[in-house]
Amino acid sequence: MRPETTFEAIEESVAALNRAFGTAEAEAVLDHGLQAFGGRIALVSSFGAESVVLLHMVSRLDPALPVLFLDTEMLFAETLAYQRELAERLGLTGVRVLRPAADLVERSDPLGDLHRRDPDLCCQIRKTAPLDAALGRYAAWITGRKRHQTAARAGLAAFEADAAGRIKINPLHGWSGADLARYIDAHALPRHPLVAQGYPSIGCAPCTSPVHPDEDPRAGRWRGAEKQECGIHFVNGRAVRVAPHEAMEDRNDR
Repeated sequence: MRPETTFEAIEESVAALNRAFGTAEAEAVLDHGLQAFGGRIALVSSFGAESVVLLHMVSRLDPALPVLFLDTEMLFAETLAYQRELAERLGLTGVRVLRPAADLVERSDPLGDLHRRDPDLCCQIRKTAPLDAALGRYAAWITGRKRHQTAARAGLAAFEADAAGRIKINPLHGWSGADLARYIDAHALPRHPLVAQGYPSIGCAPCTSPVHPDEDPRAGRWRGAEKQECGIHFVNGRAVRVAPHEAMEDRNDR
């Protein structure tokens, strides 16, 4: 957010955008975001179970759009392969692979077991901090979040303001699992290979387990814990501060 732009002004813009596009089709929401923030907007994608829908829409509107992909260095091998294959198939030329800073991981998680001891801090180091650093150059970003995913997302709108004063755009906010499946089938899009193995929601390998048919689709994420989201800025009631210059390593990758 520019210094002269107040958070109240951002919220007013968000309210106006939701009045205009709150019930619009996903492609219309996405297209407006790309037009309004051209050159200052990125898509954040996990290349997970449902990511192909939004990635396909982007490929038809702006295949060179920056796509930020967080490689936490704990992802499934299938996710890494799917990211490369899908980017190639859809012609996405703006993919940036973000990784946590090696020295920070070495200091905080030398044995690779921080996810067991403090999963919030693990997410902050491997996901939140690198993403915050990468988003610093953008005025808006696009997410694939949907209302049906968690109780915390039930009131999700097409547009919202994030804590840094950027506009966050959620084109698929009102889509159901059935809507996503229909779109994937209609466009003959490839699914993440782990979906067929019982993983309807896919994160890091140590923190994701298969889901039984009678369970919630996100039951396999941080199973047995109250944790439902990875973007955590506070751990045990205190702010976890990671300097932007040491939070991330990134590269362009197709």
